[in-house]
Amino acid sequence: MTGLVPPLSIAPSPAERRTGRSLLATPSAKEIARAWENFAAGEDIETGVRPEILASWYRCRDRYEVDRRLDVAPGAPGDDNQRIDNDVVFTALGGIGALAGREVERDGAVVTVTDGDGRVLGAWGDPSAQRRAELHNLAPWSSWSEQCTGTNGMGTSLELSGPVTVTGPEHWCEAFHQWACAGISIRDVVTGAPVASVNISRWNAMLSELVPSWLTEAVSCVGQEIYRRAIYEADKVISQFNRKCAHSSAPFMAMDRGGNVIAANKAAVTLLRMGGETPILTGASEPTERWTPDITGFSDVVRWANECAQENPQWSGYAGLPVCPEEEVTPLTMRPVIDANHVVGLLCAFGVQEGEAYESEGPQAAGLLPQRIIGMRNDRLVLLAPSEIRYAEADRNIVWLVTERGRIQAATRGLDNVERSLVPHGFRRVHRRFLVNLARVAELERGIKGELFLIMNSRAHEFVPVSRRHAPELRRMLGV
Repeated sequence: MTGLVPPLSIAPSPAERRTGRSLLATPSAKEIARAWENFAAGEDIETGVRPEILASWYRCRDRYEVDRRLDVAPGAPGDDNQRIDNDVVFTALGGIGALAGREVERDGAVVTVTDGDGRVLGAWGDPSAQRRAELHNLAPWSSWSEQCTGTNGMGTSLELSGPVTVTGPEHWCEAFHQWACAGISIRDVVTGAPVASVNISRWNAMLSELVPSWLTEAVSCVGQEIYRRAIYEADKVISQFNRKCAHSSAPFMAMDRGGNVIAANKAAVTLLRMGGETPILTGASEPTERWTPDITGFSDVVRWANECAQENPQWSGYAGLPVCPEEEVTPLTMRPVIDANHVVGLLCAFGVQEGEAYESEGPQAAGLLPQRIIGMRNDRLVLLAPSEIRYAEADRNIVWLVTERGRIQAATRGLDNVERSLVPHGFRRVHRRFLVNLARVAELERGIKGELFLIMNSRAHEFVPVSRRHAPELRRMLGV
């Protein structure tokens, strides 16, 4: 894999270099430094700082409460909770880091590789730059997640998809303001969670504008390995499903680690109303062919089941879920599919209660949740009160917030994550892709075939579809 790594040019060309050697001496750096001072003092700002950086500052200040005076990254926890089957990923990334480290040595830079929690696994590059980096504990077994060390190339790349640059005073911690960093995360194609990151750091000097594209190309081979592993895991789950399903005609299905349905028998397809022709009936190895159930509380139950099964491969448990509209909750028993001592999926039987019972933690106290939602539009961050949002619409993992100020991309990815923040403010899921502010529903309209639509803005003819699963509860909540 490492033979596919493209050539790396880390230093800007002479024509690109700015006057002065210090990162902090440029006009843009001075402007960002002033914004950082104001923001760190408690002010809210919307312009002058790139949206992805400002969103990171909000996380560091308001959610993670990272001390901006921190000058040394904390050590990482000693327990090794990484999946063994990620070893091939880290081997490939180590090869990329070593090759890149030799190339950046002449430019006074350091290349680092972290796991999905921001724990540094290896560092390569210029020895003098490495010694300087070690003063901040930018070295193996230190933790550079945003939660521990604030805005930085490694930690911030784990929060976002695609390459991320963090230059000078864009770092949350002042001690790192003379570093320029660029990082990229590698994500699990099944769960969307970060598996690892690769980062390049340079002391008191800019990085070439070509570095982000180099990072994207360099890690593409690792993404292919993760995709191959997802297909392998799905085949293992489908094989187990077929063996178990042969002995039962009751509703039965199999899921991957992310809660996506890989296989289901006809009884489960009918129960879940998946539709007639579906690859789920024969088994969907391809991630794009899998189906995500639109069941309230389902993602939390899957997360709980995965955690329990990882601790005990013989585990089984059940939860009551509102599978069928207008009916009582249906029990769902889950058992793990294990390969190489790791959970690769779950087998699920409907109408069965066996093993440990799921106990919902309940919604968080509203006072602990953010009272404003952060969105991104063009080159600025937008701060929204929940009452300003009419509805949220998911486009895969990107969420769009529809407001009086137009469509604004949520800084948080994933509709489930946005939902957790908005439910205490009167929002409800009405469709697998839509979350609505019940206080902003203007009218209801029934379609030709009995479909239900919410009209959120009668002047703009703004329609939100309601799935049959959510229609009864929605009518009850609206009193119609």
